[in-house]
Amino acid sequence: MAAPTALNKRGTKVHLDGYTFDSQKEADFYTRFVRDSELQYAIHPKFVLEPLKTLPRNERLKVPQYVYTPDFVVYNPAGRLFHVYDVKNSFGPYGISTDVKNRFKAFTRKYGIPVEAVVVRKHDFKVIAQGITKQRKPTQPLVCTNFQYDWIEATNL
Repeated sequence: MAAPTALNKRGTKVHLDGYTFDSQKEADFYTRFVRDSELQYAIHPKFVLEPLKTLPRNERLKVPQYVYTPDFVVYNPAGRLFHVYDVKNSFGPYGISTDVKNRFKAFTRKYGIPVEAVVVRKHDFKVIAQGITKQRKPTQPLVCTNFQYDWIEATNL
């Protein structure tokens, strides 16, 4: 059994199809919905939200880069970002902390597409777009069985 990591304090890494997932829930989302979706996808891609910055008064001092690594990115047939997913245990503060919400907002500002928090269930997944002003309530998530939905329409705008 692998030791928990800083990102995954309570669980064990899951190795499947040459990928390493942070949890069994991530692996389940991959096997049930991502792998056979017939869409291009990336697992744990790194997005730089703010680059490494040197402080003006001392070139030896730097501010580290600020990155976000979503669990899954799904691309549309034209190769553009279609869905950016972060698998969570819940939509409440335990599942999505303030720090995580701020990272989602920074991603949305820079890349123009919200992060969709996902709660995986046995035959479907619940999803709420994060980092936008008009989002579904955690008590009324969108329930999906595939990626063929539009997050704009799903926000009831």
